[in-house]
Amino acid sequence: MNDQTLPNKTVRKANRLPREVWVAAISLKGIWPVETMEKRMKDIVERMENVFAFEPDIICLPEMVNISWVDEAEKSKTLSEVAEDINTQGPTTRMLADIARKQHCYITCPIVTKENGRFYNSTILLNRQGNKEGVFHKIHPTSTEIIPDSYFKGGGVTPGPVKQDVVKTDFGNVGMQICYDAEWTDGWNSQKEGGAEILCFSSQGPFLNTLRNHAWLNHYYIVSATGENAQIIDITGDVIALDGEFARWVCAPVNLEKELLHIWPNVKKFDAIQKKYGRKIYFKIYHPENWATLESLDPDVKVKEILKEYEIPTYDEQIREATGIQNKYRL
Repeated sequence: MNDQTLPNKTVRKANRLPREVWVAAISLKGIWPVETMEKRMKDIVERMENVFAFEPDIICLPEMVNISWVDEAEKSKTLSEVAEDINTQGPTTRMLADIARKQHCYITCPIVTKENGRFYNSTILLNRQGNKEGVFHKIHPTSTEIIPDSYFKGGGVTPGPVKQDVVKTDFGNVGMQICYDAEWTDGWNSQKEGGAEILCFSSQGPFLNTLRNHAWLNHYYIVSATGENAQIIDITGDVIALDGEFARWVCAPVNLEKELLHIWPNVKKFDAIQKKYGRKIYFKIYHPENWATLESLDPDVKVKEILKEYEIPTYDEQIREATGIQNKYRL
């Protein structure tokens, strides 16, 4: 069985913690290669149906979901024929937008897009009403994607800018990256600087440990949907859910009311905090790393308020302060 536990009944949104977000990712494993784009999307939708009972807030799909390992797209169609206009919904975008409306969830729509005469390997984020909420263009396409007539017939894609907007949703800030972007740190750092709390990763390759490292370094959740697997990664790099042979999808909750802390000297205040708040909070200490996380398990308890009360900086705040002092005194 896959690593997440299926609840006995649908988890109602009304019973969730205020910043509890249910995230899902769908793998392409086992449904490629395929002959037509129509068959690909039929298979994807059938696989997506497995997560609807969880009432996910967001569903992440793999890179170029409608054309990857599809004979029709690779052999018969040019880049201009498979690309969808960024400002008007093409067939794949319309199909996924309809699901987003019906399931009242966000969905990543990873497709080739076209705008102002250029093509991009993109992810469009559709909101709960099925409208475009944001878009991300792959920063580091492979050489064969870029060079005309190398991978795509009739053209090539343009690399996206390193700095791209993080999308503000009704549950938190969502960043995006695509496949080969995993081999660089610039885009991941930029999305962190933009305030990303959840990073949706669409890909063909799995990048298992690479993604866990990006989560560890940037302290955001990563939801990964690829041609090989699907996984959800904690802000500490720990795996929350990973798909497998018996379920090629994952769905699990993540809590955005959670902060990473440096152990010293903050640990001296942990006992007092625990005594005051009891089971309303949860400390997890990463002894070999001198890290800890503080998570709220109560709708009325805010982690930032606790940290302010006890004068404890977050890990990021402590690093920023230390960097400022270092730079001031650096020769």
